[in-house]
Amino acid sequence: AGRTVLSLPELGIQGPSIVGLIGPNGSGKSTLMRLLGFLEAPASGEVVYRGRPARPFDAATRFQVTMLPQEPFLLHRSVSANIAYGLKLRGAAGNLDPRIAAARVQVGLDPGEFAKRQWNQLSGGEAQRVALAARLALKPRVLLMDEPTAKVDEASSQQIQAAALE
Repeated sequence: AGRTVLSLPELGIQGPSIVGLIGPNGSGKSTLMRLLGFLEAPASGEVVYRGRPARPFDAATRFQVTMLPQEPFLLHRSVSANIAYGLKLRGAAGNLDPRIAAARVQVGLDPGEFAKRQWNQLSGGEAQRVALAARLALKPRVLLMDEPTAKVDEASSQQIQAAALE
């Protein structure tokens, strides 16, 4: 809308690393995350990934970078189907059940209890952990998380933090 939301002359992040962004509301943190996640292109300048300029949905970045938004969106299906969805989009072959179960366990969701539970039967913290499990199952090179623990209880927050660090 003709206003500058983020002005960042240069930012370099070397991996592997954990980087946190802090700042007041409206300072451009989420915009930066969307740029780094290749979900939108900058109005000017470029985002360079692994030494090459990259744009949203480039083949070079598309399956290497994933983002967990602040408000997770789950498909109207089971926990397992939500976790499997990204794997299927990426053409993962074979029996996906072990990868799905491992991702559930990684975020602290008991496979027996959560495998068939539906999206609308989850608490906010459980939904956030399912969304994270779906990203972790993809084994991305870069995982971006926009305030993943902002709206969850302490137990879910600790499980999200542990899973992300692992």
